[in-house]
Amino acid sequence: MNKAYLLTGGNLGERKQSLATARELLHIECGKVTKSSSLYETAAWGKTNQPAFLNQALEIETVLNAKQLIRHILKVEKKMGRVREEKYGERMIDIDIIFFNNEIHKTTFLEIPHPEMQNRRFVLVPLAEIIPTAVHPVFLKTVAELLEDCADKLEVKRIAD
Repeated sequence: MNKAYLLTGGNLGERKQSLATARELLHIECGKVTKSSSLYETAAWGKTNQPAFLNQALEIETVLNAKQLIRHILKVEKKMGRVREEKYGERMIDIDIIFFNNEIHKTTFLEIPHPEMQNRRFVLVPLAEIIPTAVHPVFLKTVAELLEDCADKLEVKRIAD
């Protein structure tokens, strides 16, 4: 059984409901969701003139390998109406693989660990809630240490469930 850590996020529509729907579809399509962080709100990153995002980190157990998992994730995004129009643009849902076991993948189609996770508080804060002592297989630092070292200053605010 493989263990993957995902970050879900979105800034359009009913954001809480979108993340709940994504969690349910991931459970059906990809594997058992075994942990989920609180919901966190963050101003848009990269392209800032858009609504704030909600994000949530998920741990899933899956029989899929990393390449199969990303294909299933893309199907979930498509089912939820995701259309990729512009980088960092507004979206109903975005699902990224942050970690997959302790594996390192670097292809044009898939890069794990997520190549920018260490630079983004909106990834590290929810991830640190569920796996603070997990070690990044490239940087050999825990998630908590990466969060402590992160230069990103965007506020990541936990919201009531």
